Amino acid sequence: MKKYFIGIDLGGMSAKAGLMDSEGIIHCMNRVETNPKDAPETTIAHVAALARELISEYDLTAEDIAAVGIGSPGVIDSAKGVVVRWTNFAWDKVKLAAIMKAELGVPVFVTNDANAAALGEAKYGSGKEYEDSVMITLGTGIGGGIVIGGKLFEGFKSAGAELGHTVIRKGGIKCTCGRRGCFECYASATALKRETRNAMKKHPESRLWDDVDSLDDVSGKTAFIAARQGDKVAMRIVREYIKSLGEGIVNIVNLLRPEVVMIGGGISNEGDNLILPVKRFVYRNIYASRRYAPLQIVKATLGNDAGVYGAAAYAMARIS
Repeated sequence: MKKYFIGIDLGGMSAKAGLMDSEGIIHCMNRVETNPKDAPETTIAHVAALARELISEYDLTAEDIAAVGIGSPGVIDSAKGVVVRWTNFAWDKVKLAAIMKAELGVPVFVTNDANAAALGEAKYGSGKEYEDSVMITLGTGIGGGIVIGGKLFEGFKSAGAELGHTVIRKGGIKCTCGRRGCFECYASATALKRETRNAMKKHPESRLWDDVDSLDDVSGKTAFIAARQGDKVAMRIVREYIKSLGEGIVNIVNLLRPEVVMIGGGISNEGDNLILPVKRFVYRNIYASRRYAPLQIVKATLGNDAGVYGAAAYAMARIS
């Protein structure tokens, strides 16, 4: 009998779920809103209902589901299926896997949401031709995930792969983690918007102002748009941003030497305007010859669906 897997990407505003077969094909997806004011049990009940909707929609029963995988924000103990801490939802030691299993009657496995996205991209996206890959997601912070030999690397007690919290500038900007100079302080979308706003305050004549009405409207695209129009202030911002992103990637590559680094998040939509200069910087600065150990740097292709694919793939790997 053909078995199916459900992948769930749990987020701060919504949870998205997809029904995947054993060949990695997603047959249907759906989502439900999430609310930080809800108790953990309420949120989990809504997510379980979402999973049941998928099963019913595809005319299946729980017996057709081999396992459910969940990518959740926060610190995750994947061996126990526990969300140790999810600050934004005030979750503390929530037994996510056990509660979901009681709701659905099938095995449930949990990993960090960034790990799930990395696994999804590695298995079914821009990393599917490679065994060793690293995913970097440029968002509010920097999410990351590592796949070695086709398997997700989570570290001791699932606490590894926090790529955004490697230091690229000693004594630099204070990070939310408490350290100074972290990668995400300089290369996240938040960092790019911060530097763009600072430059706009100093240079009211800059074309950075052309596409926004106020500083509140600044996005990760603002500097790139003005830079393409030849604005020197914007060009400097983009140049410094790419240097910071490149520095972090060089550190990761020198440590792990993957075959491919995949870049996701909204800023990755800049395409070659981002990827090509990042490549040039990284290729100039990595240790050892690129000819000996070729490295690819590519845009992630699954977008917001990567977490669903990865959560399902994680469940598949856990029961194999």
